[in-house]
Amino acid sequence: MSPASPLLSVQDLRVSYGDIPAVKGISFDVGEGEIVALVGANGAGKTSTLRAISGVVPCKGRILFGGQDLRKIPTDRIVALGIAHVPEGRGIFGDLTVHENLRLATWPRKDRHDLDRDYGRVFELFPRLKERRDQLGGTLSGGEQQMLALGRALMIRPRMLLLDEPSMGLAPKLVRDIFKVLGEIHRAGATLLLIEQNANMALHVATRAHVLETGTIALSGSGPELLKDPRVREVYMGG
Repeated sequence: MSPASPLLSVQDLRVSYGDIPAVKGISFDVGEGEIVALVGANGAGKTSTLRAISGVVPCKGRILFGGQDLRKIPTDRIVALGIAHVPEGRGIFGDLTVHENLRLATWPRKDRHDLDRDYGRVFELFPRLKERRDQLGGTLSGGEQQMLALGRALMIRPRMLLLDEPSMGLAPKLVRDIFKVLGEIHRAGATLLLIEQNANMALHVATRAHVLETGTIALSGSGPELLKDPRVREVYMGG
C-alpha cells in the first residue's frame, strides 16, 4: 500500500536514450521514513530511474518531492532540497583526501556550525574513514570507497538517500556491513530509495519494493511479501 502523503511521488516516468526507451511510464511513491527497493536485472531501468529523480538525465512524467516538481528544478537545487544520490561506481574524487571528499559535499549547507558533529557521525559509522581521513580517495579499497560515498552523502544531511547498487563488487562480509549501516541510517530518520541486483539483501530491509523488468514495474509488494513470492525467488534468488 502506498503512503497517503508521500515524500517522493514518481508519476508516469519515462526515460529514453535516443530512440531507445529505458523507463516506460512507471509510477511509485516513497513515504517519509520508508526504505523502498527497486530490484531487477541489468537493463531493467533502475539506474535511469534514480538519475531522472536527481536531474542527471532528461525525462517525461512528474517527479514530486515534498510537493515540488523536480523536473522544474536544476540539479544543484535538487541536492539543496535534501536528495543525496550515491551513484553506481561510487563517484568519489580519487585525487582528493577522504576529508576533502566529505567537505566537498557540504557546499549546499547553511548550518556550518554543525559540520564537526556530522563529521563525527560519519566517522562513528565508518571508523576506517577516520583512520584514513588524510588518504587519497583513489587509494582506498572498493569497500572503503563505498563507505566514503555513503559518508559524503550523509554530509549533505539528506531527507532522502538514492542508493545505486551499494553492494556492487563487494565481498559478502562487506555487503553485510554496508547493509547494517544502511539500517542504522534509516533508524536515525533517513528515507531510502534503494536499487539492487542483490534482491535477497534488498528485500530483507525494504518496507516496500517494486520489481522492474525492461523499464516497467512487473511486481510490487512489501519486502516480506516479495521475499516469499515464487516468481521473485526463481528469477532473482536462484529458487
